[in-house]
Amino acid sequence: MAIRNIVQVGDETLRKKCFEVTSFDQKLWTLLDDMKDTVRKAEGAGLAGPQVGVLRRVFFVDVEEGYFEFVNPVIVSVSGTQSGKEGCLSVKGKWGEVTRPKKVVIKAQDRFGNAFSLTAKDFFARAVCHEYDHLDGILYIDKATEIVND
Repeated sequence: MAIRNIVQVGDETLRKKCFEVTSFDQKLWTLLDDMKDTVRKAEGAGLAGPQVGVLRRVFFVDVEEGYFEFVNPVIVSVSGTQSGKEGCLSVKGKWGEVTRPKKVVIKAQDRFGNAFSLTAKDFFARAVCHEYDHLDGILYIDKATEIVND
């Protein structure tokens, strides 16, 4: 595996809509493995394709509930609200107050193309929504009511 460079705010890659994954092959598996190594080194809770310069609909979260990979995800329902501080590995040194759903149901595929669905709540839901937004070129700073520097 390899540690990839994390794209920073200002790079146009972060503002582009990602393309669907159509090949579930070694190239995808390597991307996912590299992303996992990259985020663990950076001590983050998740990472999306565009954050490493790859415009594919793929992200993962590494939270208390476990490590989850999402390929071609679709959020099918949301409920409730929660507000809290968010940061991003692509927006170093800043935090923002963001309101997100308290609960989300998401459908996706795993690295082999198998479909699955899961329900995420609380911080898990926040992480899923944060990473999902990256796939459509949306950053938390677009939704934050307040941005503060570390």
